[in-house]
Amino acid sequence: MLETTILETLVKLPDSLKQEVLHYIEFLAAKYANNEVTINPPQKKRQAGMMKGTFVLPLADDFDEPLEDFEEYM
Repeated sequence: MLETTILETLVKLPDSLKQEVLHYIEFLAAKYANNEVTINPPQKKRQAGMMKGTFVLPLADDFDEPLEDFEEYM
């Protein structure tokens, strides 16, 4: 099925683009000649809250107060 679709699309291309497709195919064949294409296994989804309690920072008492540097903008 995939080969048929590729060939149907290739037939519609002008000769100059067919040459580029050939070069790309040769490039891929050379690149993967000795290496099998490896498919990476799907990564596990991250779970929310896994790091809860890991980073406990002492916050200043005035943490929520406006910064002095931004007084002119307020």
